[in-house]
Amino acid sequence: MKWLDSVIEARKRGSFEEAMQILTEELTKNPKDGRIHYQMAWTHDALGKETDAAPVYERAIALGLNDTDLEGAYLGLGSTYRCLGEYQKSLATFNTAIELFPKNNAFHIFKSLTMYNLGQPDESIRILLEKLVATTADDKIKTYGRALLFYSDKLSQKFE
Repeated sequence: MKWLDSVIEARKRGSFEEAMQILTEELTKNPKDGRIHYQMAWTHDALGKETDAAPVYERAIALGLNDTDLEGAYLGLGSTYRCLGEYQKSLATFNTAIELFPKNNAFHIFKSLTMYNLGQPDESIRILLEKLVATTADDKIKTYGRALLFYSDKLSQKFE
């Protein structure tokens, strides 16, 4: 996949327009290749063109991707929806991704951002605290893990 190497190299150099040109040419040759759509959506995101990225992520997912690319596409799509203010679509995307890839903690973290945007800051912080305690290597945080988990769903509760 010489085209993919060229796209990755162009993005590394910050030449996103060059990457998009390569992808556009490749797409005319292989319009049903989900990988090309995924790379194109990613490049739209890198260019700050979230409105253009969303339908291309959708198309990439619909056409089919390997698991690694599918994870990336779901993360990109859910995050893009959030940036566009389409919070319900973002939440649905992250919920699907969590179901498909339950070990990928990044989906939970990005979902927490969406929960905040949906006016659910307690749920947002609960998710963050649970994932922090579950994944941290910081001994000081681990020391207080039980307490953090206890308070994670009692953020507004007052104790007397």
